[in-house]
Amino acid sequence: MKKKILVLGGAHIDRRGRISGETAPGASNPGTWFEEPGGGGFNAARNLARLGFQVTMISPRGGDPIGEMVGEAADFAGIDDRPFVFLDRKTPSYTAIIEKDGNLVIALADMDLYRFFVPRRLSIRWVREAFAAHDLILFDANLPEETIAAIVAKAHSLAKPVAAIAISPAKVVRLKPCIADIDYLFLNEAEAAALAGEQPEDAAGWPPLLNQIGIRKAVVTRGRRELVALCEGRAVTLQPPIADTVADVTGAGDSLAAGTLAALMLGLPLEEAVRHGTAAATLTVQSRHAVNENLTPDLLNAALALVPEVRILH
Repeated sequence: MKKKILVLGGAHIDRRGRISGETAPGASNPGTWFEEPGGGGFNAARNLARLGFQVTMISPRGGDPIGEMVGEAADFAGIDDRPFVFLDRKTPSYTAIIEKDGNLVIALADMDLYRFFVPRRLSIRWVREAFAAHDLILFDANLPEETIAAIVAKAHSLAKPVAAIAISPAKVVRLKPCIADIDYLFLNEAEAAALAGEQPEDAAGWPPLLNQIGIRKAVVTRGRRELVALCEGRAVTLQPPIADTVADVTGAGDSLAAGTLAALMLGLPLEEAVRHGTAAATLTVQSRHAVNENLTPDLLNAALALVPEVRILH
């Protein structure tokens, strides 16, 4: 029987402008424009569905053509899409400018609608039933702080593991009130620094710093440098393989979370599961899409052969 994963969080439109030449700050840059459905939770949900899991997505949505586009993408991915639709409002959007090498220059998030996902919506009968019926709860920090706390509390009341995607330095601080109760946290170094209030000089500095603020299990990505994985007093690092081509880094962190969670759901320890997540992220950056359209369990296993073993920190 397929494992069931409930995802709550961002499902919106991603707009990405890619600069064709060298970036000229403060000037008009020639480039190309591309848009597709995205969002941290939605990207992870689509990856998990492609890896064979039964996924349900709950997210606020506007009553506009963009909302319909997101719904169509969910259907195409095989996700059980359960949006809260606000007919008089627009679906949130994320607009990014990308350099020619695929790295992010700057982004703007227009996501006011997510504040309407208030805690009382978790009391709706079909939402309660969804929590009870799934094996893992995953959410992202697009949601309001009080809703995040309510999600974590509800998951723990049902003895369900709960995982979180940090989204951005500005939003990750919403996790602080319940940080110690999140079973698996996925964040990058800037987001980790926003939580911890400082940034260590090297990978070895992250485990004690994050342990001090109550984080028990987490994966901290550091771009092309070694990522750090914490698991109940143990810590490992992993050097991500260099992709042959980098088309776009959008969605890489979301796919790392999905790949890691997929392996955890199959019974692997975090130290090994993070290799699966790294393989998924490597496949994502080679695609112009936020979710690699060719992702399958077989492709992930093939990519896993290129991922090195972890190095034990302590």
